[in-house]
Amino acid sequence: MANGNPLKGKHILLGLTGGIACYKSAELCRSLIRQEATVQVVMTEAACQFITTVTMQALSGKAVYTDQWDGRINNNMAHIELSRQADAILIAPCSTDFIAKLAHGHCDNLLSSLCAARPDDVPLLIAPAMNVEMWDKPATRRNVRQLIEDGVQILGPSAGDQACGETGMGRMLEPDQIIAELLARFTPKSLAGKRVLITAGPTYEPIDPVRGMTNLSSGKMGYAIAQAAFEAGATVQLISGPTALNNPYGCIRHQVQTAQQMHDAVFAQIAEQDIFISVAAVADWRISNISKQKLKKNGGEDFPKLQFEQNPDILAEVASLENPPYCVGFAAESENLIKYSTIKRLKKNVPLLVGNIAQKTLGQNQNEIVLFDDKGHYSLPQNDKTNLARQLITEIARRI
Repeated sequence: MANGNPLKGKHILLGLTGGIACYKSAELCRSLIRQEATVQVVMTEAACQFITTVTMQALSGKAVYTDQWDGRINNNMAHIELSRQADAILIAPCSTDFIAKLAHGHCDNLLSSLCAARPDDVPLLIAPAMNVEMWDKPATRRNVRQLIEDGVQILGPSAGDQACGETGMGRMLEPDQIIAELLARFTPKSLAGKRVLITAGPTYEPIDPVRGMTNLSSGKMGYAIAQAAFEAGATVQLISGPTALNNPYGCIRHQVQTAQQMHDAVFAQIAEQDIFISVAAVADWRISNISKQKLKKNGGEDFPKLQFEQNPDILAEVASLENPPYCVGFAAESENLIKYSTIKRLKKNVPLLVGNIAQKTLGQNQNEIVLFDDKGHYSLPQNDKTNLARQLITEIARRI
């Protein structure tokens, strides 16, 4: 079973060109190291005006190259040797000028030369970073189109405030977004062309305008599964209850609060989906007599009388559709995991159910899960939720 980090052991050649976004490259380099990749930094002369080679050497743990005649390469062919060692070449930031060099095959420095000399099996990815007016110019757009035609992967840019004080397209993607793109690049596309709908997080059922009923779900597992599905090539829609998590890169998130809102959001999307993964910890009940005003304590024992009604069973309803997507359910139990999860899978009539012990997973970064299907059950050992999510996506892809 595939698991672990797709970037582990990969050798990334990180190129920096001239631009204020070089400050992000320092964090990007650190992030790549955290992903257990090795990083070789190559900088243009212009990049050295924005960040030093000393900084990038300290972060990467390797000497930085700037000169195509560098004598540290025995045959003085740094543009050949460095490109042959790389699993991928990433230019971040990539300036307007350097985009033009790549598009027209100019080789007037080490970085442009090694990009031109790279073997066909070494992907080239660029993260543009420039002023909004430079990005919008016809020449830049022509050059970007040429790079896309040449097989170069363009990462971004994004829109927002720029160092020059203007606002618009041209900002370099954030380091975590670039890492997400790299992870996806090195992940087998086992779900290519598939549409996946995922629910995640808790629901919140109001009692009055300021109080409500919820649970301890953090949403971490559902968000990790959404990210893993994106890495595997799927088009991912995420319906999320209230969480403190950033949106998984590449996924479309729909924010909801109550179980009924989650139900409605699911059924607004479900007809177009190939896979439905119900990870959310959906409240079984809601308050039927919600107070329109804040409930007051009166100092006595006249406690509020809350009345409950059952929420819809989203997973069971989806599974009972005439032509349902492939359904994956989750069961968080506090005891008797095997017994209760087996019963739940059969009751909801889903081909795959993922069980875990609630008190060991809610809000945690680690998890241990058990997969239940027609053949029985087996465990995936404790791991961080990111790696478990990738293993689960591999299992789903294999089954469909």
